[in-house]
Amino acid sequence: MSILINKETRLLVQGITGNEGLFHTNQMVNYGTNVVGGVTPGKGGEWVLDGKVPVFDSVKIAAEVTGANTSVIFVPARFAADAIFEAADAGIEFIVCITEGVPVKDMMRVRAYIDQLDTRLLGPNCPGLLTPGEAKVGIIPGNIAIPGNVGAVSRSGTLTYEVLYALKQKGMGASTCVGIGGDPVNGTNFVDVLAMFEEDPQTDKIVMLGEIGGTDEEMAAEFIATRMTKPVAAFIAGQTAPPGKRMGHAGAIIQSGSGAAADKIKALEEAGVRVAKHPEELPDLLG
Repeated sequence: MSILINKETRLLVQGITGNEGLFHTNQMVNYGTNVVGGVTPGKGGEWVLDGKVPVFDSVKIAAEVTGANTSVIFVPARFAADAIFEAADAGIEFIVCITEGVPVKDMMRVRAYIDQLDTRLLGPNCPGLLTPGEAKVGIIPGNIAIPGNVGAVSRSGTLTYEVLYALKQKGMGASTCVGIGGDPVNGTNFVDVLAMFEEDPQTDKIVMLGEIGGTDEEMAAEFIATRMTKPVAAFIAGQTAPPGKRMGHAGAIIQSGSGAAADKIKALEEAGVRVAKHPEELPDLLG
């Protein structure tokens, strides 16, 4: 069991003929992900990866031919919103946008539209997700995690890799790892993923990786305190960040008296979450 992706996932890659799209398609195929097609306007009828994956002109045609239910987006930032709209209009159930630098105004339009549909968006500016031993969608390296019972959710791609590898070194595996991205407006937040892990019978404990900026971690703390029965350990990045300076992600900035690491840590600890001072402490805190 896992959340969001598994061996049954039928994946389309939007922007498959670009350098990033092609490289990561190869990685996903080699991991065992069921990549059923790719989309690049004007290149329909071509094949990539030595004839393994067909290319289509549009998501609508690709979905009709392949039965795809998931899409991953590797297109430049100025085209990302339109790529999300296209996938949603084609009936894709789960859309993962890896692209970084998508304008906030574009994402506001996307959220207003997506929220009216039965479609889930992950990202933008995220590493995607990995269900060890089954499938990976995005750019998380497949070799840094083993199958297990720890659910992982993170705003930071780099921290995700570090913690998954630390868990593996301790012989601890992951059910699914979800990188939600750190942009101010995104498709899936901590609470969304925590709720899925709470319902997943194969996830027994959860690790949560947050960072400064916004209030997502505080909302997660409230959800954990009132709705969750499974133990959660967490780490908050940016504990020494100065106010008013953006750190890494577009959403990682302390401003207007909110978003400080200390406030997030306090809220999580009050919710019963064990908070690590350093990410490598997380496996021991999970027990």
